[in-house]
Amino acid sequence: MPDWNQPTDGRMPDRSKAQARAWTPAPPAPHSYPLAVRDSGLGMAWRLLMLTLPYAFARFLAVLAVAGLCLVWLIIAPGGAWWIGNHVSPTFGFAWLIPWLLGGGWIWATIIRYSLHLIACGHVAVLTQLITEGSIGNEGESQFSFGRRVVMSRFGEVTALFGLSVLVRGVIETIHQVLDRFGEMLPIPGLSAIVNLLDMVLKAATRYFDKVVLSYSLACGDSDVWQSARDGLVYYYQNARAILKTSVWIVIAETALSALLFLALFVPAAAITAMLPAALREIEGAFMLSIAILLAAAIRSAFVKPLFLICLIVRFHVLIEGQPLNQQWVSSLSQISDKFRKMTGQRFQTTT
Repeated sequence: MPDWNQPTDGRMPDRSKAQARAWTPAPPAPHSYPLAVRDSGLGMAWRLLMLTLPYAFARFLAVLAVAGLCLVWLIIAPGGAWWIGNHVSPTFGFAWLIPWLLGGGWIWATIIRYSLHLIACGHVAVLTQLITEGSIGNEGESQFSFGRRVVMSRFGEVTALFGLSVLVRGVIETIHQVLDRFGEMLPIPGLSAIVNLLDMVLKAATRYFDKVVLSYSLACGDSDVWQSARDGLVYYYQNARAILKTSVWIVIAETALSALLFLALFVPAAAITAMLPAALREIEGAFMLSIAILLAAAIRSAFVKPLFLICLIVRFHVLIEGQPLNQQWVSSLSQISDKFRKMTGQRFQTTT
């Protein structure tokens, strides 16, 4: 007996169409890589940090050296200008300060900033390998050699690597500006405070997200690092709620740990200062407190921040595993941010 519900012109009935749509497989994820680590807790993060101690100590020494150089520069440049201005002439003091400002700015932009960034990115490359594969490179290869080889093979030059981070941060800052305008436009009591709090948390966590996107790009292994970085940004906003929850406790925990670290170094310095003769307290005390602050900043940069970065990287990789890319987010980000549009179709070229 014929099915009178079946159209005679070959069209599929509505019920069959709905079933066909339900059976249509979801679009595949634009990435495919294993995960050897799925625990994003502090215990696992500390274990991974201990496995990459060479990079942690390298960052510690680098930041400490930079802080020491900055302290010397402050004494020579502004301090020298103040002394010359008071004892010789304000014009000569100003003339002394200008070349030091230009030279210090050039050294910071061309040497120090890139060097610190390269160390951080090499650390991310090693961490990504541990998270995805569980081991690092070839036997006998140092972590520094592996990190540099992986990063340079993907990006070709430090400038390109640094340019990616600048674009990623630019896209995230654009979204923050949109949040600020959204809170100002809607006259809902308390909304502005909520938006400001959300924006504060996101800005505090922003320093991690360019490294998270870099980790995704390295894990994908695609030849087009711009495209994989763009996909990483889309995944970040696609999973904004879960990432925000992780970011909130990360910001709180990092702030508390940094404060405890500062107090741990500040209290002994203050106690020693109190025992000095009155004539030396002001000079020696200021020097000792400066040393405590520099040590706290170096330890925070080398051990505290990477610890929470690892938590966020693992959380991100677990969240997006097997997850298709939402093209609506691609369209929305393209409309909001011109920096996001620049990432589409752009290529890194290795310089020789």
